[in-house]
Amino acid sequence: HVQLVESGGGSVQAGGSLRLSCAASGYTLNMLCMAWFRQVPGREREGVAYISPGSIDFHTDSVRGRFKISRDNVKRMVFLQMNSLKVEDTAMYYCAAVRADGRSCVRDEYAYWGQGTQVTVS
Repeated sequence: HVQLVESGGGSVQAGGSLRLSCAASGYTLNMLCMAWFRQVPGREREGVAYISPGSIDFHTDSVRGRFKISRDNVKRMVFLQMNSLKVEDTAMYYCAAVRADGRSCVRDEYAYWGQGTQVTVS
C-alpha cells in the first residue's frame, strides 16, 4: 500500500514561486507513475503534471513552461516546482501514484492519493 504525504503549499502573490514535495512510502518508487493533480471546490479534478519511473514528464497546457515535475527515486520524493504563479493556479494540490505496468503515466485512474496541500495565489 502506497502512502503519500504532500508539503510545501501556502499563500503567495501572483508571479511568485512555490515548491511542492511529496514523500512516498510503502512501495518501490521506481515502479510507479507519479503525478500532481489539483482541484478547486465545485470543479473537476485536473491533472497538472505526470512523470514516469524513468523521469519522462508531461505537463498540462495551462502550466507548461511554468511548472516542472521531478522525482528522486532513491529518496522516494516527487516535487512540483511552480513558478510565475497565477491566481487561477489556486487549488488543493494532490500527489498521486499508480503502478506503471508499461502503460502511459498520463491517465486519470491513479490508485493512491495524498491528503492534499493548499496553494493560494493572490
